[in-house]
Amino acid sequence: MVRRQSDGSPKLGLEGLEPQRGNKSSTLGHMTAVLVEEGPDKGAIWHFGEIAKEQRALFEGKAWADLSHLKIVAVSGSDRLKWLHDLTTQHLLALAPGDWTSAFILDPNGRVEYQFNLVDDGDTTYLVIDPGYESGLIEYLQKMKFMLQVDVRDASDEFAVLRAPGKATNIGGPFALVPRGELEEMKKTFATTALQVGTWALDAERVGAGRARIGFETDHKTIPNEIGVLNTAVHMNKGCYRGQETVAKVFNLGNPPRRLAMLHLDGSAVVMPAPGTPVEKDGVVVGFLGTVARHHELGPIALAILKRNTPTDAELSVGGVSASQ
Repeated sequence: MVRRQSDGSPKLGLEGLEPQRGNKSSTLGHMTAVLVEEGPDKGAIWHFGEIAKEQRALFEGKAWADLSHLKIVAVSGSDRLKWLHDLTTQHLLALAPGDWTSAFILDPNGRVEYQFNLVDDGDTTYLVIDPGYESGLIEYLQKMKFMLQVDVRDASDEFAVLRAPGKATNIGGPFALVPRGELEEMKKTFATTALQVGTWALDAERVGAGRARIGFETDHKTIPNEIGVLNTAVHMNKGCYRGQETVAKVFNLGNPPRRLAMLHLDGSAVVMPAPGTPVEKDGVVVGFLGTVARHHELGPIALAILKRNTPTDAELSVGGVSASQ
């Protein structure tokens, strides 16, 4: 989540990194942390004031981040992996303890309802999900238990997630699932060998890698085929799950109505358009803007959802800012 100005738009210029009026900050050791004030990352650290340094460390695998604001849903019981395998888009029957993967739960029409990363410890599977989605996910899972040996609970007060040091994985890790009682000690351990970074650096890495995030690169009609997750978070060789018919049909036709694109934004603009801003070609809306980030090498970039037939060389405009794919 990017920092907002008073009008709701993100300011991505590198000048003025000290907290602005109304922005919260806190001191962690010798560093001043600027915090995210709204959205799913509210309360998380946005940056420590050295944006390029943080991003370089992250891309070199020498950084870590506190993601303890994310929610944890725990699923225990002997049937848990088979059950989650049948409900989600991911193949989970052979998920080994300690292995992280990603998955979606779709609605009956194949539209994205929930997105999460998950890991199993041999006894319990932990689903890591954005704040605001955990209650709906738990309610849905409780309805789907039937006679199976599964138990679902909100474990956010028991466990937290850290982005661990190491080169980025295809789901944005490596991650560490840590008991809350051991969280501060693990942070100190990571800090001895790596630089702590904030969500600005994480967003830049995610946008550059083209990984969509629910609520940013999705809307009420998004299907997985549009956001580049087939054969990753969506396994294409598994049994049926809710919404699978739509995914398979569109995949076989090869024509999803929209596609995920990375945009390069005009670097002369100080105030960048907010997520959700319409993307236009010659005055006609062809999509919407997702996450915006200032990358330490690529400059201002963003993810966007565009109509499939939008030419890849088209000159685009987003809230008055010119953009190219």
